[in-house]
Amino acid sequence: MDSSTWSPLTTSTAAPLESYERIRNAADISVIVIYFLVVMAVGLWAMLSTNRGTVGGFFLAGRSMVWWPIGASLFASNIGSGHFVGLAGTGAASGIATGGFEWNALIMVIVLGWVFVPIYIRAGVVTMPEYLQKRFGGKRIQIYLSILSLLLYIFTKISADIFSGAIFIQLTLGLDIYVAIIILLVITGLYTITGGLAAVIYTDTLQTAIMMVGSVILTGFAFHEVGGYEAFTKKYMQAIPSQIYDGNTSIPQKCYTPREDAFHIFRDAITGDIPWPGLVFGMSILTLWYWCTDQVIVQRCLSAKNMSHVKAGCILCGYLKVMPMFLIVMMGMVSRILYTDKVACVVPSECERYCGTRVGCTNIAFPTLVVELMPNGLRGLMLSVMMASLMSSLTSIFNSASTLFTMDIYTKIRKKASERELMIAGRLFMLVLIGISIAWVPIVQSAQSGQLFDYIQSITSYLGPPIAAVFLLAIFWKRVNEPGAFWGLVLGFLIGISRMITEFAYGTGSCMEPSNCPTIICGVHYLYFAIILFVITIITVVVVSLFTKPIPDVHLYRLCWSLRNSKEERIDLDAGEEVIPEAPEEAIEIEVPKKKKGFFRRAYDLFCGLDQDKGPKMTKEEEAAMKLKLTDTSEHPLWRTVVNINGVILLAVAVFCYAYFA
Repeated sequence: MDSSTWSPLTTSTAAPLESYERIRNAADISVIVIYFLVVMAVGLWAMLSTNRGTVGGFFLAGRSMVWWPIGASLFASNIGSGHFVGLAGTGAASGIATGGFEWNALIMVIVLGWVFVPIYIRAGVVTMPEYLQKRFGGKRIQIYLSILSLLLYIFTKISADIFSGAIFIQLTLGLDIYVAIIILLVITGLYTITGGLAAVIYTDTLQTAIMMVGSVILTGFAFHEVGGYEAFTKKYMQAIPSQIYDGNTSIPQKCYTPREDAFHIFRDAITGDIPWPGLVFGMSILTLWYWCTDQVIVQRCLSAKNMSHVKAGCILCGYLKVMPMFLIVMMGMVSRILYTDKVACVVPSECERYCGTRVGCTNIAFPTLVVELMPNGLRGLMLSVMMASLMSSLTSIFNSASTLFTMDIYTKIRKKASERELMIAGRLFMLVLIGISIAWVPIVQSAQSGQLFDYIQSITSYLGPPIAAVFLLAIFWKRVNEPGAFWGLVLGFLIGISRMITEFAYGTGSCMEPSNCPTIICGVHYLYFAIILFVITIITVVVVSLFTKPIPDVHLYRLCWSLRNSKEERIDLDAGEEVIPEAPEEAIEIEVPKKKKGFFRRAYDLFCGLDQDKGPKMTKEEEAAMKLKLTDTSEHPLWRTVVNINGVILLAVAVFCYAYFA
C-alpha cells in the first residue's frame, strides 16, 4: 500500500502496524535520545548550580528568576500532552470554539500578575493553603483545600496526562493502553530529578522553545498538505467518514457532519456545544481558579526577583497562549480532513478498532498527525517533546500532591512525625495517588464523548468554582471570615461532587449512545453549572460572614486588597499555636551529629539538596534581609511603565482575537 496516499478511505484500511513502524528509523531514535540527554543535562546543571537547601531556595528558587524563564515555564506547566491530545481532539470534533478557552487566559494572566501575586508576596506565603490559613486562621480550610486540590490533581491532571501520554506510546510502540501506562510511569520515575523549582523552570524553558519550533513546523506541513487556509476551511466542512451505517441502526446526521458553526467561537446560548455566555463568564471562573489560585502556576510567579519580572513573565505567557488555537486546535481539524475515517469515526465498532474506545477517536487526532505527516527526525523531535513535557508535568504534580498531603494533612494526624517518617509517608502516598489515577483512566477514556479537553473542563467546573469564589472574596472583601469561607467551600463541594458522581454513574454517553442521566441534573451545560455554583458559593460566604464575628484589621495587614500597603506589624490569627514546634527542632539538632552517614546516603543527600549541615549559616541580619526580599513588591518606575503598556497591548490582542473569530 502506498503510504503517500492520503485519502480517508486509504487510511481507514491501513494495516495497524503502519503508524508505529514509522518511528523505527535511525533519525527519529537518534533525535529522541539526544533530546532526553540535553534535557537531563540542563536539569542537572540547574540542580547543581542553585540553592536547594532552604525553603525559599527549593520552592521559590530564592526569588531570583527573571521574566523569560518564568513566562516559558508558566506556558509549559499549562500546556502538557493533555492539551495536545485534548485541544486537538475537541477541535477535530467541533471546530475552533475550544480555542477560546486558551484565549481566556490572556486576560487572566494579567489579573494574576497585577492583582493576586502582589497580595501573595506581601503575605509572605509559599503555598495557597498557607495563604488561606494566614487569612482566615484555623486549620480546617487549609486541610480542606489540600484534600480538594488532591482530588482535582487525580481527576484532571494526573489521570488525563497519563491517558494522553499512553495514547502517544500506544501509537508509537503499538502497545495496549494499560501496558503503555505502566511503561510511562516507570520512565517518569527514572526521569525524575528532584532539583527544586529552578531546575524545573529551566527545563520547562528549553521544552517550550523546542515545543514551539516543532509545532510551527508541523503546522507548516499540515497546511501545505491540505492546500492552505482557504482549502482548510472548505475541506473541514466536507470531512465526513465513509462508514455511517451501523447494521440496521440509522446514525443521526449531526453525529458525523461537522458543525455549521465550526469556525465561530461564540455559539448559540441554548443549542451551542460551547454556549457563548458559558465561554465568557463560566470559563472566566475556571481560569480564575486555575491561573490565580493553583499552586503549580502561582509558585512560578513567586520565584521572580521582583514584581516587574512577575508581570513581564505573565505577559510572555499570555502571548504564547495566543498560539494553541493555530498550532493545536486547527491541527486537530486538519487531522480530521486527512484521516477522516479514523479521527471522525461514528460507528462504535469502528471506533473501538481504531483507538480502543466506542465513544469516538478524536483524541488520537494530534498524535496521528505527528506520526503520519512529520518527516523522519522531526517526528522524533515532536514525540520526545510530547513525552518529556508530559513527564515533567507529571513529576511536578506528583511532588506538589505529595507535599500537600505530607505538610498539610499528615502532619496534622502525626504532629511529632520525624523527617524520615514524613519522607516515607510522602512516597507511599504518591503510590496510592498513581493507583487511584490509573483506576480512573477508563472513565477519562469514555467521558464527554471521548473528548479529553471537555472532560477536564467539566470536572474543573464541578470542583473549581468554590475555590475561585473564596479566594476572590478573601482578597477583595476583608469582612469575609473563617466560618463564611469554610461553609461556602463545603456547600459548593457537596453540590459539585453530587453533579460529578451522578454524571459519571450514568455515563456521559456519545452522540450515538446518549446518556440516561436525568435532564434536571446533566441537562445544564458544565460551563453554566460553573456560573451557578460560583454564585451559590459567594452568597453562602457573604451571608454566613455577615452573621458571624469579623476578623480585626490587625490580623489582615497585607493579606487583602484594601490593606495591601499597610506598614503596621501583623499579628497572625494562630500566632499562639506557632510556638509549639520549637521543641522538636532542638531535638533534631541534638540527634543529627550522633549518627554518621554512609557514603551512599551522603551522595543521595547531595543529589537531592538535603545536605544542609554543610551549608553556610545565615546571620540574623541576612535572615532579615532575605525575609524582606521575599515580601518586597516594589518596582522601578521605568519598568513598571513598560510592563503596564505591554499589559494593555496583551488585553487588546485578546479582544481582537475574540472579535475576529467570534
